[in-house]
Amino acid sequence: MRDLFDKIYKDKGPLGKWAEQAEGYFVFPKLEGPISNRMKFKGKDVITWSINDYLGLANHPEVRKVDAEAAAKWGSAYPMGARMMSGHTDLHEQLQRELAAFVSKEAAYLLNFGYQGMVSTIDALVSKDDVIVYDVDAHACIIDGVRLHLGQRFTYRHNDMESIEKNLQRATKVAEKTGGGILLISEGVFGMRGEQGKLKEIIELKKKYKFRFFVDDAHGFGTLGKTGAGAGEEQGVQDGIDVYFATFAKSMASTGAFIAGDEEIMNYLKYNLRSQMFAKSLQMVLVEGALKRLDMLRTMPELKEKLWENVNALQGGLKKRGFDIGTTQSCVTPVYLKGSIPEAMALVKDLRENHGIFCSIVVYPVIPKGLILLRMIPTASHNLQDIEETLEAFSAIRERLENGIYKRLSAAVAEAMGEKI
Repeated sequence: MRDLFDKIYKDKGPLGKWAEQAEGYFVFPKLEGPISNRMKFKGKDVITWSINDYLGLANHPEVRKVDAEAAAKWGSAYPMGARMMSGHTDLHEQLQRELAAFVSKEAAYLLNFGYQGMVSTIDALVSKDDVIVYDVDAHACIIDGVRLHLGQRFTYRHNDMESIEKNLQRATKVAEKTGGGILLISEGVFGMRGEQGKLKEIIELKKKYKFRFFVDDAHGFGTLGKTGAGAGEEQGVQDGIDVYFATFAKSMASTGAFIAGDEEIMNYLKYNLRSQMFAKSLQMVLVEGALKRLDMLRTMPELKEKLWENVNALQGGLKKRGFDIGTTQSCVTPVYLKGSIPEAMALVKDLRENHGIFCSIVVYPVIPKGLILLRMIPTASHNLQDIEETLEAFSAIRERLENGIYKRLSAAVAEAMGEKI
């Protein structure tokens, strides 16, 4: 019998093997200073494109004022205990009502964290006789929720309607044998590619197949749709989404999340979501803060307008300069380049040290080998000067990548890691 930890000593994982070279700089970096379009990294000023503060609320003076007043009033602990036992308040209910109204659903229920809430919601919605059908590019929280499922699950090719229908046919056959139902899961906006899920087309399939539709709209909530109610509103199909999920960690610049749908479904989940039944209630400072942020989403459309002014300027500028930004239909702005992991490290170091640009780097195994993805999140806090400086920097680093400069700079790292470049 082997030691349980043997695998840890021998295999650090596809990302962990780079820890010595990457930690503290490429992964687990430390951005400092107030959350804004420009922050500090390693003591230097950088334009930040990695903060999911879409509407610029993180340091908005009105938000800071309400957060401070709520902290002074309630402290950071109240209410204590799980909501079912001792942590339930009128303000939790008020926030739920307002969230439900905002996304045009009968009812909503608060979640302490988006990741935890998604996993628990999937677990509560299905039993062993049911079948889950979900996008192969789904977020990790969806994948982990699906892993808890004791029944059958099928993945479909990303946003591929032919594959979706094929897997619905497979799921239907299984469900007819087991007597179960079908849960189909998509995202409103896929956070790496920036593509919207094909919600309208999927909902149209309800005319042919019997299933319930669960949408994770973390990146769509607050950014898409006429009122900011998300991808369902943007595509005109919000009423076809059976369970709607969004997090406070993006547009709301806070902690927490919620699900919304028919009142009877929300009541069922309220009594069966293990992550909420057995966890401390969302603290009052976060609840009051969320009420303020939601009010700003409703009453300050200029925030979303400024966001999209910046999105269009950044994405339009990148396309004009010949960069591949994929098929994004949202604020998420991916820039695809060709290169190895060591080249990606050299490229990003150049961006940060010599151009003052901080954006997230995504490499294999998240995307295929040989590709580098620079993922950018424009916000309402950015300005046209930020964008122009960034476009100039990207043109410079692309030229160095194509000229083989990063390959030469990263040769020693590649050799040490046994990586081919």
